[in-house]
Amino acid sequence: MQDMIERALSEEQRMMRNTIRSFVDREVAPFVKRNWEKEWDMKPENRPTGRLLEGAHGIGIRALGVPEEFGGTPIDPATEIQTFAMVAEEISRGDSGLCDKLTQIWKVSKLLAHIAPRHLQEKWFPRIAAEPHFLLAHCATEPRGASDRWLPYDVPEAMMHTKAVLQGDRWVLNGRKQFITNGYDASLFVVYATTKPGAGISKGTSSFLVPRETPGLTVQRCNETLGGRFSNSGEIVFEDCAVPKDHCLAQDDAMHRAAVYFRPGKIIVAAKNLGVGMAAFEATAQYVQNYVQGGKIIIKHQAVASRLADMATRLVSARTVLNEAVRALESRSPEADVLCNMAKLHASTEVFEVAKNAMELHGGNGVMLDFGVEKYLRDAAVFLHRDATVDICRFRIVKAMFPRTAGIYAGGD
Repeated sequence: MQDMIERALSEEQRMMRNTIRSFVDREVAPFVKRNWEKEWDMKPENRPTGRLLEGAHGIGIRALGVPEEFGGTPIDPATEIQTFAMVAEEISRGDSGLCDKLTQIWKVSKLLAHIAPRHLQEKWFPRIAAEPHFLLAHCATEPRGASDRWLPYDVPEAMMHTKAVLQGDRWVLNGRKQFITNGYDASLFVVYATTKPGAGISKGTSSFLVPRETPGLTVQRCNETLGGRFSNSGEIVFEDCAVPKDHCLAQDDAMHRAAVYFRPGKIIVAAKNLGVGMAAFEATAQYVQNYVQGGKIIIKHQAVASRLADMATRLVSARTVLNEAVRALESRSPEADVLCNMAKLHASTEVFEVAKNAMELHGGNGVMLDFGVEKYLRDAAVFLHRDATVDICRFRIVKAMFPRTAGIYAGGD
């Protein structure tokens, strides 16, 4: 499978991949193994990843989305999506939580580069690029109707409950967000709010740049997750939270403007998922070729060999769909939206099965917390529910393929 990966990459991408793999094998994987108990500490500040962020900063991958003029790491625009996918997979092979932290920096930075006013870019990008612990968060998900944001039609029922009102020279935000990646730790938030009630989510939603120290912004708590626990998801409350008028990034059409990374975001989340699957497969392949049962290494038992073959096939299948989605997106194919949703959906379901097989092939060791294999299943389970659930992806795929006859999943009967 490694040859299949290498063939798709340029020489520059191969060099970057080798650097990242070395970082993961040398620092990330040992960190996860050493700190397995801290993963379960219910005080988020006790789940330490600062040194890993410093390591990622040191090899130049933390600020991939920041423009080069502000200190970001340059990558070829023609293959940018493929590069992000490659990096996400490799980091997630070490820990999907660390990858969650990093990918939010990349995605939000790309958004700010496209829509933020120049003076805000000049203020924030140098800090994002220079400070290893500086995290970004994208605040769209709310306690009610999270999946509505991803549905393929525009109905008032899907609008944000968080609202923003222009009062003089300030926008005042009120509402609540939850399940926000980096939400507990971020220094800078992009917040989505309704500004034209009843207009539909694509015509009445605006986005705002809100620094953490802004009065009225409260990080309420950490949303404790089953997997990816070295990334601290957060619940954010806005109570008369006022930001300057020029901190509105996109007025009324924010969801449309954010499309600059919604599709690439599906690619990245599928690649992160694939990284978890590859780690599970690599650990299992090594285990079954060394663990003895019934007088022989267990790969010689047909039932074990069959499952290992199934795991490999699922991973190659997920990678094939992912690569096709990358090609469609980079060539601006009309099929890109469908393929991006297929890549996310397929990786979610296939990698979960890979991780389940990995845990089961490790026998009793597979369910031991200190052994570390069960972590792959926990991390994989999260992907079934993030960046649109697998069922929402199915709805989007069918709606795109059969727009005239597909059902309506939100709004009035």
